[in-house]
Amino acid sequence: MIPDGLPLRVVGDVHGDARAFAFAAETDHFVVQLGDLTDSGPDSAAALETALRLLEERRGMFILGNHDRKLGRALGGQPVRVDAALAETLRQLPPRLRERALEAIEQAPAWVVQRGRVFVHGGFHTAMLESAPPPGLGRVDAALSRALFGQTTGRVQADGYPERVLRWVDRIPPGTTVYCGHDRRSTDGRPYVRHSHNGGRAIFLDTGAGKGGHLSWIDLPPANVASAGIAIEAISSP
Repeated sequence: MIPDGLPLRVVGDVHGDARAFAFAAETDHFVVQLGDLTDSGPDSAAALETALRLLEERRGMFILGNHDRKLGRALGGQPVRVDAALAETLRQLPPRLRERALEAIEQAPAWVVQRGRVFVHGGFHTAMLESAPPPGLGRVDAALSRALFGQTTGRVQADGYPERVLRWVDRIPPGTTVYCGHDRRSTDGRPYVRHSHNGGRAIFLDTGAGKGGHLSWIDLPPANVASAGIAIEAISSP
């Protein structure tokens, strides 16, 4: 999925912020977008077009997020709850883009592991180190649930969303970094870094694009190149 020997640009949740995503995509790095391309922001159709162009030009890919999966299920005629954000996304998509988007979503991996790096939308599960992801639009097992939705307590918060916890971070092995989105954990507009008890770490790149925040990304050297640190970029949405 990710070519060897190329520097990477890891891009957080886009949520329809197509203008910022187009800016992030103008790079000679291979783009790894961490899912949730659509819903909430002004132009989900254009965000999808950028992702599809990166795929077609073999300059990037996207990880399956929960919003992408929901869109794919809706496009494939499966029963989903269509909220206002999804309804607006569907309204924006012409027939040909619907076909292309469904095909890409069906093929999008729920996680990718590359030499001490894990790229996933929602959260880490140890099974990700042992097996390839299942079809994203099929049955949801424990690892796929963690990849799409993170870890929840079963309780609902005052805002109506499930209560999420980060206990999974302490399962990240030593020397492994998990790059993820889904949880907007930043307190200063920059990606949030959380270390595990045993030497792993998670970097959360959702900084609210399409939801009043901005789009963030991190540029990484090729996986076989040692790096003393990482440069974190936080780009404000126009």
